[in-house]
Amino acid sequence: MEHYGLIKLIHQSSAALSLSLFVLRAALLNCKIPVSTGNNLIQVIPHVVDTILLTSAVALAVMARQAPFVDHWLTAKVVALLVYIALGSLALKRARTLAGRLLSLSLALATFGYIVWVAFTKNPAPWL
Repeated sequence: MEHYGLIKLIHQSSAALSLSLFVLRAALLNCKIPVSTGNNLIQVIPHVVDTILLTSAVALAVMARQAPFVDHWLTAKVVALLVYIALGSLALKRARTLAGRLLSLSLALATFGYIVWVAFTKNPAPWL
């Protein structure tokens, strides 16, 4: 457990960076600034950051001896992460209209906020 604090800091930092990159990509897309120029860093870096984020999440769960489908708050985070990924895909790639992209972006950001709230409170149901 001696490295738990460092891994938690890496996890939190990569979550903040991941969110920042997501918002940047969405802003560039919605301002019609092209980012798909081959091996563009704006397309590669988010995948690296998200890999670090997921790896640190797994490490924290193992170190804390917690697991999805056992610890309800962690299950909620995993499910919300899948929803966030789907909404992010809509916001950045799949939605065909500006309204669809903006709605998906808004819902993705709300989902990210829920994930953070659950992480801090360890409570999967903020409405209770």
